[in-house]
Amino acid sequence: MTTTTAQAGKVKQRAGDRWFSGTALAAGTMILVTLAAVAIFLIVQSIPGLTATGETASLLSGNFWEYVWPLAFGTVWASFLALLLAVPLAVSVALFISHYAPRRLAQGLGYVVDLLAAVPSVVFGLWGIMVLAPAVQPVYAWLNENMGWIPLFGGTVSNTGRTIFTAAMVLAVMVVPIITAICREIFLQTPVLHEEAALALGATRWEMIRMAVFPFGRSGIVSASMLGLGRALGETMAVAMVLSISNRITFELFTSDNPGTIPANIALTFPEAYGLNINVLIATGLILFIVTFAVNAIARWIVSRRKEFSGAN
Repeated sequence: MTTTTAQAGKVKQRAGDRWFSGTALAAGTMILVTLAAVAIFLIVQSIPGLTATGETASLLSGNFWEYVWPLAFGTVWASFLALLLAVPLAVSVALFISHYAPRRLAQGLGYVVDLLAAVPSVVFGLWGIMVLAPAVQPVYAWLNENMGWIPLFGGTVSNTGRTIFTAAMVLAVMVVPIITAICREIFLQTPVLHEEAALALGATRWEMIRMAVFPFGRSGIVSASMLGLGRALGETMAVAMVLSISNRITFELFTSDNPGTIPANIALTFPEAYGLNINVLIATGLILFIVTFAVNAIARWIVSRRKEFSGAN
């Protein structure tokens, strides 16, 4: 009887299910193995660079940390500025698509926003150099002349417009599709009963959005912003093409003395690097890997917290 019960408890799995389960397990394992291999490679190759000095590596004027600190600052500063510009725009577009636009217009606008994510970063870089930078340079000059007492607008204005703020605007345009797509799907998942209840109580559409949509999608907006930040942190070609780099730590937005970013510095320096300089550049890549991994881990944690909260409710 015990054997019969055990056999009855076993569910026979079909061949297709076994094949799909094995394939999914192999794919997931492959991702973890690849990530571990990349981490091991970066750590092993970075050890000589972390201890390098100006006497052993021509890229360095002092130690490694003096070299990487302006690059790390520039990477985080440019990404933060991009996020500051992109999040309000992306949330506004997502709200328009999900709650204001007619159905046909919303579908077409959604497709256009999604297509922006498919534009190569080189194209954004060319647009930033040839269109955006010349267009905003007079604005920079005006802000510097009339509001130069503000530290962010101080300094000597760049004549080309290729500044950290221009690079941040290009990055903002590049991450808007990612944030918009995620926010749009989350806003569309807002319980209809919550929206109808707010409207039934006499709320306007905007008041309904503040009372029902934003509270429901708050964690989703944060996670979308973090994913956009991860995208901005790793951008290479657009920043390398737009930004005029001097590797100087400064918060001034309109000068030509701009801090560089780690991806752009690697792209510009690696072709001519040799010997221990290669290890130094790989070590800067390790720093970027850690920062990006931390940002994405925080985003996943926020998403999981949102799912747990939704399940509890």
